[in-house]
Amino acid sequence: MDKMNRAFEKVKMMVGMEVEDEEQQAAALDDNNSFTFMDDFNRNCTLSTKQRLYGFAICFAAGLTCTLLSMLVFFKPIKFAITFTLGNLLSLGSTAFLIGPKRQVTMMLDPVRIYATAIFIASMIIALFCALYVHNKLLTLFAIILEFGALVWYSLSYIPLQGPWFQRSWFHALTQTFRRVLCC
Repeated sequence: MDKMNRAFEKVKMMVGMEVEDEEQQAAALDDNNSFTFMDDFNRNCTLSTKQRLYGFAICFAAGLTCTLLSMLVFFKPIKFAITFTLGNLLSLGSTAFLIGPKRQVTMMLDPVRIYATAIFIASMIIALFCALYVHNKLLTLFAIILEFGALVWYSLSYIPLQGPWFQRSWFHALTQTFRRVLCC
């Protein structure tokens, strides 16, 4: 059992979670009485490391399953958009189990990735709106392509110096495409 606890502590350190015992957490909670909404939410929704890892694994596996199942309905853009977007939402939510919802939101709103986050969330909303309400396959297909590009950009924003590279690459690809279309 002691080996298991040490392994969980190492995983906590790798993920970036603070490693402290329950007595220190209780003392910290008693010292600070003014909590914001997210602090209060995090305090009431504390999970053990084992529960966090299980939550991450289950949520990530469900997201990956939805994303892979969406490939089965690839030629039906409306069904594809729904399953692909649900898979993205579950995968995105899985990281909140590891680092906590407050830190997840803080990292998503970091100035380095605020645009990628906004476009990714907006593209998921647009894809679901086009699939569920508009029922236009061409518009849904466009929204899926936008969502996939936003997903790649959002994912790359977590790798240092990859966000600007991705922006330049997409800008270059788009300008080349428009030049070919306009010149021919």
